[in-house]
Amino acid sequence: MSGILIHLPSAHRTEPTTTRRLGPGETARFGRGTKAHPVELLLPDPAVSRLAGEIRVTEDHWQLTNFSTTHSYLVENPEGAGEYLRVPPRRSGAPIPFEFARVVLPTRGSTVSFQVFAPDHVYLDADDPGGAWGTRTLNAYSLDETATYFLVLVALCEPRLRDESAVSVPSTPQVVERIRTHPALTRLTARAVSAHIDYLAEQKLRVRGPQDVDASGSGTRRTGKREAVVGVALRFGLVREEHLALLPSRAPGLPLPAPAPAPAPAPSGGNR
Repeated sequence: MSGILIHLPSAHRTEPTTTRRLGPGETARFGRGTKAHPVELLLPDPAVSRLAGEIRVTEDHWQLTNFSTTHSYLVENPEGAGEYLRVPPRRSGAPIPFEFARVVLPTRGSTVSFQVFAPDHVYLDADDPGGAWGTRTLNAYSLDETATYFLVLVALCEPRLRDESAVSVPSTPQVVERIRTHPALTRLTARAVSAHIDYLAEQKLRVRGPQDVDASGSGTRRTGKREAVVGVALRFGLVREEHLALLPSRAPGLPLPAPAPAPAPAPSGGNR
């Protein structure tokens, strides 16, 4: 198991999001925290306990402990049909079965939440369900074609599947616009898409694409990471032309991303 990825949206637009990776045996506490007792996942809402709960990663799943004495927490499955778990007050080590989950805490205004991308689920070999031949055979790339992260992957690969010429990989805003007309993704944000790309690159496809510095100096972009994800998906046939049917219908006349500009020719030496 490669661990889990936790994505905590920022409380304000000017603040960065929090992303934490936990391996087997590691924990992360969440809540308001204090200077004497800080937490790994800060939820700065006055209705949230200073130490609200804890996430613990095991070998094949993750667990949630609720330290509150008064409030239950919800763990939702955003990829499902409304499934959720209620973790009651003082519940210790509740096992979470969802591959992608949203942990929701009540507040006086509404709720606060964060997402957890869980490890791959392990299945028995189809040809040897009893395991008589020793260790289990694991999938090199375990992808759920019903999950949002797979739809993000298909949208990234779409231009190259439709046109074999040199077409740039869609940017994060372009992916949002491409799949936001899906009935289940009308509230999809660029930050959510970025989290899915991180999950694909670091957990599902296990690539480490370089990040290119934005020319404006305003930050980094995931160009290298997106290129690496698309490269693995297409080389190994993880995304194919038939998967394009999963995407919403394209708006008439909607163009594909423009090809990357060709490098300028080097200046010739000597005088004419």
